Amino acid sequence: MSSSSELPYAADAQVSLSYDELEVLRSQYQKELAQSHVTVQTKFNYAWGLVKSPVRDHQVEGVRLLQDIYRTEPTRRRECLYYIALGYYKMGNYEDAKSFNDFLLEKEPGNLQAQSLAALIEQGVTKEGYVGMALAGGAVALGTLLLAGIIRRATRK
Repeated sequence: MSSSSELPYAADAQVSLSYDELEVLRSQYQKELAQSHVTVQTKFNYAWGLVKSPVRDHQVEGVRLLQDIYRTEPTRRRECLYYIALGYYKMGNYEDAKSFNDFLLEKEPGNLQAQSLAALIEQGVTKEGYVGMALAGGAVALGTLLLAGIIRRATRK
């Protein structure tokens, strides 16, 4: 089975909006903000677009907006949980991503979007673990070489 068929709903983790698409959402949000009345839908759409962006500052702002919506709009919490988790995942903050996604899965164990995101988060944690082990292994090897060099110099004197 290919990875795309194993994770059918995880595509939004990889696909970003174009600059023009995000600009439309930003423009609508800014327009409503200037009028001192931002609708929940406009705020959510803009946050969604920001979270999907490859730019970390956009992702951070998107997560912040989604957390605002989560606190003030109980009917939008399910959507917010998923996209907050997705935002943290895209930022490489797997601990918070897992926490928010697990909370969503507690409420909706059959949620395929959240299940596929959970698999991506686990892959990220595993990859991060391998990188950490490689760095630690490299540091140990470097330390061993330095120690061997010092011992060799000491025994030559």
